[in-house]
Amino acid sequence: MCISVIIPTLNAGEYIEKLLSMIQKQDVRASEVIIIDSSSEDKTVDIAKDYNAKTIVIPRHTFNHGRTRNRAATEATGDTLVFMTQDALPMDNMLFRTLTSPLQSPDIAATFGRQIPRAGASPLEIFVRQFNYPDKGAVKGLDDVRQYGIKTFFLSNVCSAFKKEVFLKAGMFPEDINANEDMLITAKLLMNGYRVAYVPEAKVIHSHDLSLPGQFRRYFNIGSSLKKNRWIREYAQPEGEGLKLVLQQLKFVVNRHEYRWIPYIFLESVTKYLGYRIGLFAG
Repeated sequence: MCISVIIPTLNAGEYIEKLLSMIQKQDVRASEVIIIDSSSEDKTVDIAKDYNAKTIVIPRHTFNHGRTRNRAATEATGDTLVFMTQDALPMDNMLFRTLTSPLQSPDIAATFGRQIPRAGASPLEIFVRQFNYPDKGAVKGLDDVRQYGIKTFFLSNVCSAFKKEVFLKAGMFPEDINANEDMLITAKLLMNGYRVAYVPEAKVIHSHDLSLPGQFRRYFNIGSSLKKNRWIREYAQPEGEGLKLVLQQLKFVVNRHEYRWIPYIFLESVTKYLGYRIGLFAG
């Protein structure tokens, strides 16, 4: 297995040196690391070159979650593509080994790892990481929609691996949307008869506490992407999963006696829902 690691960056000076250092310490070494940078104003590119990473610099205004990653993927020499983000730090030196191991199975086309919240993350962010990234692994195919609903297609670019040949044949990430590119490529893989594995042993430290305007923009983009790809809603509706998250979130803070978060949960939920619905109909 020949691994190409792809990391989009923008002013990543706070993270990139530690990340690249951890990548070099992996017990399964990557054949190359590709940094595709959106014209950073700090020393991101210089640091990447110091670590012998292949660097591609693009104009900032051309960045797109799907298109930018696709550009790097087409230049990758490995037969396995590992996608990461600049602020996701491996927890140990076994990340690539555990993340890519399921790809040895002929019917598994992609995998994704577990995200562990940063120290100091809010209770709500801690819960979301636990909700989306449990400690139990799973291998999902199209026949699992009844069990998992929309989460059948869930996969995160923060830490994921794809068989390059299958990734290219599936059309790569969609380039006309601002969110959900990882979910949509996963759905296409499953529709083509492949399966996707969630590997909780492959762990990265990653979380972010978005503001309410940030949550609105995020869910507007999610709604907009689903508007452009209504076919995925024929398989499952995301609204039910959102309600489930809110109810379990409330239970989580009550069990921790963190009652002050209850009003914020309702405010955040309304913000997310409005962003999603507006994006779905007007995005």
